[in-house]
Amino acid sequence: MDKNLQGIEYLQQGKVEEALKLFTERIEEAPEDPTAYINFGHVLSAVGELQRAEAFYRKAIEVDPDAGAAYYAFGTFLYEQNHLEEACKQFEQAVQKGLQESDAFFMLGLTFMQLDQATFALPYLQRAVELNEEDVEARFQFGLALAKAKVYDEAIKQLEQVVKAEPEHADAYYNLGVAYAGHVNDAKKAIEMFNRALDVQPDHALAGYGKKMIEKATEES
Repeated sequence: MDKNLQGIEYLQQGKVEEALKLFTERIEEAPEDPTAYINFGHVLSAVGELQRAEAFYRKAIEVDPDAGAAYYAFGTFLYEQNHLEEACKQFEQAVQKGLQESDAFFMLGLTFMQLDQATFALPYLQRAVELNEEDVEARFQFGLALAKAKVYDEAIKQLEQVVKAEPEHADAYYNLGVAYAGHVNDAKKAIEMFNRALDVQPDHALAGYGKKMIEKATEES
C-alpha cells in the first residue's frame, strides 16, 4: 500500500507514531511530493503542535506551488484556528490552482460567510451545491447566503430542500420561519416553522423568541 494511504489509516486508528514514521519515509523518498508534508501537518495539528503543523503546510506549498490540495489543507488549518482572512486567501488559491471539488468551494463560501460577506460567498456555495447536491450543509449555507443577500424566494426554496433531506435541521426551520415572517408576511407559516425548530431543539432560543414576537404582534393587531 502507498505510504501516504497507510499513514492515513494509522492516523485514523490513533497510531500517531506509526503514521509519522511512514510520512517521514515518504518525504525522504519523494521530497518534491507535497502530499506527505500535508499529511505530516495533519498529524501535528491533531496532536496540538500547531506551529510545526503550519510549517509543514507551508512546506507543501513551497515544494509544489501549483498543488491546490496544499492550499486547501493550509486553509482548513487556518480556518480551524479562526484566522479567517488568511484562510480565505488559501482557499481562493486552492480553487485558482485547479482544485475543483465541492469541499473547496464550500470552505471558501463558508469562510466568506464567517467574515459576514454573504455576497462574495454566494457563487462559491452555489458551486458547492452544484458539484454535490447531497451536501445538506452546503445547501443550508447557500440558503443563508441567499437570505442575507435578500434573494428570499430562492433562499426559501433552498432551505425547504434542506429540511426535506434532513428533517431534524432545527436551524433551517428557524431561518425558514424568519423568511416567512419577514419576506412573505405569512405569520401562520412562520409560527409553523418556529414550532418545528422547537420540536427538534426545545432550547432553540431564537426560534422561541421569533415565535413569541409573531404571537405578540398578532395579538396586538
